[in-house]
Amino acid sequence: MSVELNHTIVHARDNRESAEFFAHLLGLEITAEWGPFLAVGLSNGVTLDFATVPADKITPQHYAFLVSEAEFDAAYAQIRQRGIEHYADPRRQQPGTINHHDGGRGVYFMDPAGHAMELITVPYGGWTS
Repeated sequence: MSVELNHTIVHARDNRESAEFFAHLLGLEITAEWGPFLAVGLSNGVTLDFATVPADKITPQHYAFLVSEAEFDAAYAQIRQRGIEHYADPRRQQPGTINHHDGGRGVYFMDPAGHAMELITVPYGGWTS
């Protein structure tokens, strides 16, 4: 059996707010709710399980998502429409724009809990032949 990531827990101030923010932005669905978790399913079978924790217990993380050009267009349109601060770089020195690394497009923004989110259309290093 190969090793695959099945799920990861994403700490949030409000699990519903964060799960809905993420799901709505990327056209995904909340797939399950049990105990303190709201799961958002990704196309490769992995779930992000959002859990409410006290704000002072949240350690900001970085989550990067490989998306299609069409998914990027839709998400970026929402980022702009909703007035979400976004950047071309992880240090947030190029506000209001995107990058074109490896021949694709990428954008960074923060989720409601302060996690750094990244959308890219080409993996780092480019596509292998």
